[in-house]
Amino acid sequence: MSLTPAIPRSTQRRARGVPHLFQVLDCASPFRPPSRHSLAGVDEILLGRGDGAVREGSTLRLGIPDVSMSASHARLLRGVEGFLVEDCGSTNGTFLNGEPVAGRALADGDALEMGHTHFLFRAEAPPGENATPAHPALATLSPALAAELGSVPAIARSMLPVVIGGETGTGKELLARALHDLSGRRGPFVAVNCGAIAGTLLETELFGHRRGAFTGAVETRSGLIRAADRGTLFLDEIADLSPAAQAALLRVLQENEVLAVGATAPVRVDVRILAATHMDLAEAVAAQRFRADLYARISGFTLRLLPLRRRREDLGLLIAAVLRKAGASSARFTPEAGRALLRHRWPLNVRELERCIGAALVLAGGLPIDVRHLPESVARPLPAPVPGLRARNLSETDAQMRERLSSLLRENAGNVAAVARSLGKARMQVHRWVKRFDLSLADYR
Repeated sequence: MSLTPAIPRSTQRRARGVPHLFQVLDCASPFRPPSRHSLAGVDEILLGRGDGAVREGSTLRLGIPDVSMSASHARLLRGVEGFLVEDCGSTNGTFLNGEPVAGRALADGDALEMGHTHFLFRAEAPPGENATPAHPALATLSPALAAELGSVPAIARSMLPVVIGGETGTGKELLARALHDLSGRRGPFVAVNCGAIAGTLLETELFGHRRGAFTGAVETRSGLIRAADRGTLFLDEIADLSPAAQAALLRVLQENEVLAVGATAPVRVDVRILAATHMDLAEAVAAQRFRADLYARISGFTLRLLPLRRRREDLGLLIAAVLRKAGASSARFTPEAGRALLRHRWPLNVRELERCIGAALVLAGGLPIDVRHLPESVARPLPAPVPGLRARNLSETDAQMRERLSSLLRENAGNVAAVARSLGKARMQVHRWVKRFDLSLADYR
């Protein structure tokens, strides 16, 4: 997630950092809290069965309370090309991306497996300290995300509207509820899916209507905006609002009053507006699909949730939350199932993870969740991809162009317009290259 006070995404730059090792998931004890460890100034990491991390000069001794790990299981040694992994003669072996370690340097996003415990390596992550989140929905193992979310409580206590962006299924409503919970507002949290209500009904649902205002209006209704009085109105998929509804919502934000359909006098309201969308509202404004004045009113702050494939550090946290919600306190996973969960791309994000775990619990019937209990799309042993750099047979010139394009997309957080300006090309040409080189803009946003 990125948190910016209406700063154009093209001006944002990814924060550089230091290598980190994340202990993501213990398949035998999925409720054991995960952890992250900065490797700044560390030349050697010794991993084995134990409890706690001890720093001795440039050596980090990392003890993991996993009985299936050996006392001296594996070590990571800093080399010229990065950190090398070697097994220390462990009983159960050490695996890198599902294969026995073969002495190559770790790359960003590589998954390590020792015993029942799965780790994730990040080549660069902003340094920071673990901190207790102000709200359960703000819990994250990602240092960059944690740093951004540190400002959320202050934002929540203001009356500024917030736009939450991100792909479908990333948890935008959960974040909106957290903002409401932290706001201290006494009224209710009212969520509206703008894309699920027929366009002809949306205005009456939001603003209410008088009896007899139209055919079928047999009673007066106050509408969802008035229902959220002194609370928070969450407009999910706000880009789906009709032009008329956008104009009426703009009046609510400007005048703090609602005019019901068929009414002659407006009613004062005290409502805090939160909005969410999977679309780029700035691009929608440029294409005249969304009102510029409404966008200016609702984008006091802009937050963007990362897709799950870019925050796999949080898989253990999210799995534990799903298990708690399901009341599955005794759930366990086989190491093979954990491996499949960690390597899946999760195109439908947290929503897909919830459905996957829920179905697996039913199929496992109280036994440890195995690969056979997972959906085929998750269970397939696909190689772990590097975001934005899928393997292709390209000429040297095309490979260089693809690498440059990937670098610019990463630098500009997937903003095609900014990349086009950097290259001196039209946006359509950038889209053609993205398609030709089998890249995905979602990997960079």
